Amino acid sequence: MQLSQATFDRQGFAILPSVISEAECDRLVSAVEGADKAIAGSRRLLGVESLAHAAESIRSHPVISQFLAARSRAVQCTLFSKGLMTNWSVSPHQDLCIPVQQRVETPGWSGWSVKEGITFVQPPVHILEQLVAVRLQLDTHSSETGPLEVVPGTHLLGRLGNAEILEHASRGKYRCVVPRCGAVVMRPLIVHSSGKSVMDRRRRILHFLFGPPLPIGLGWAEMAWRSKLPDHPLHQQAAH
Repeated sequence: MQLSQATFDRQGFAILPSVISEAECDRLVSAVEGADKAIAGSRRLLGVESLAHAAESIRSHPVISQFLAARSRAVQCTLFSKGLMTNWSVSPHQDLCIPVQQRVETPGWSGWSVKEGITFVQPPVHILEQLVAVRLQLDTHSSETGPLEVVPGTHLLGRLGNAEILEHASRGKYRCVVPRCGAVVMRPLIVHSSGKSVMDRRRRILHFLFGPPLPIGLGWAEMAWRSKLPDHPLHQQAAH
């Protein structure tokens, strides 16, 4: 697909075949290699220095930057790691929760929860519509390792019910096959899913979430996790 603001606004996603260099990809693989079982599914990875630097590099990318709302910054980073022993599929859904500093009862904000000691909430649709996720591909053979599938244009429909999500997904999904060092840039409201890997190869994705400043009284939680890499397995498993 053509990479333009208008196309991204209409489709809700774009595939960039090259976002970082091979050398930088190798450095990111080294950062998660050997620790990915401990950090897979963790939403707190902006606390890893190399991943925080990668987030800033992505934010300033000449194509990605045009898709971001004014004053957006990285607010979350998650590692999704599929392999022979960690293989899964995910049914069609929308991403509706964001990490905030603390619970502040606010009209239109609901579904409060706590994961890894961080407060999450479902904000109003106008906040969700400003978010951008960048899924950075660290490994090859993405077509055989359970790639992301999206339903173009569904980000424009607001928050959908489960029946509506399944109906839209049944009409056809686009498989996002991305080369190593490339990325899928997407609106989290787009209906998306993924299948199981069909071959014994790793599929590691760094999922960066970018968001604008939040309303007064609420703040992003990313400063709460700028700490050391976890040194024990986390129980929260990856979902995408």
